[in-house]
Amino acid sequence: MANAGDVLLVERGDGVATLTLNRPDQFNALSEELLDALQAALADIAQDQDARCVVLAGNGRAFCAGHDLKQMRSKPDQDYYNQLFQQCGQVMQSIVNLPVPVIARVHGTATAAGCQLVASCDLAVAADAARFAVSGINVGLFCSTPAVALTRNVAAKKAFEMLVTGEFINAQDARENGLVNHVVPLEELDAKVAALVSAICAKSPLAVRTGKSMFQRQRGMGLAEAYDFAAGVMARNMMAEDVSEGIDAFMQKRHPIWKGR
Repeated sequence: MANAGDVLLVERGDGVATLTLNRPDQFNALSEELLDALQAALADIAQDQDARCVVLAGNGRAFCAGHDLKQMRSKPDQDYYNQLFQQCGQVMQSIVNLPVPVIARVHGTATAAGCQLVASCDLAVAADAARFAVSGINVGLFCSTPAVALTRNVAAKKAFEMLVTGEFINAQDARENGLVNHVVPLEELDAKVAALVSAICAKSPLAVRTGKSMFQRQRGMGLAEAYDFAAGVMARNMMAEDVSEGIDAFMQKRHPIWKGR
């Protein structure tokens, strides 16, 4: 793990990387430095062929309070703001484009770009006390970049209501509206995340990587194009050694031994 003074803690083991936002006194606000650290960590994981899964967590009371408003106000320049929001967008896209699944472990409040961070992850598990909002509208700023991720998770009318009111939704509402997968009591959060990680890591690493890439790419396609693309992906996947092993193991009533190819 990185030093405790770092804005991002990185822990690796058994194919699982845990990235912990570590600005607890600032409610893990996404400063330039934290965005840089996240981008570097994600780039490193993307090159790791042994990586199986990523957990994104936060230290302190909040999961993530969005952008660092104090830092933003210290540089009132449109070019700077454009660069900052582009930087944040690149981090979100790096999560989406990462070869392996990313699970948000949401123990507390996730607002604005923090809510965007949850929406950008492939999966999310929330404590029952967690709350979510895209609250820029409350300070006169429409959360345009968080809207991109939010509307890819939440139905349009619900997403727009959140964006124009800035009001919080609770964890159960977040689950019912597609922002998170599971809601559990705080004391069960780590166990639920661990169970999800274990379920993913028990599968063929090749199949999981193939599946994440395919899933994300087809979302932007029309129906016919998506089916054509998916057929090619599945045909290539069928030729993999892991598929032969998996089918043989199923017919022989034994556990498969994955080779990742």
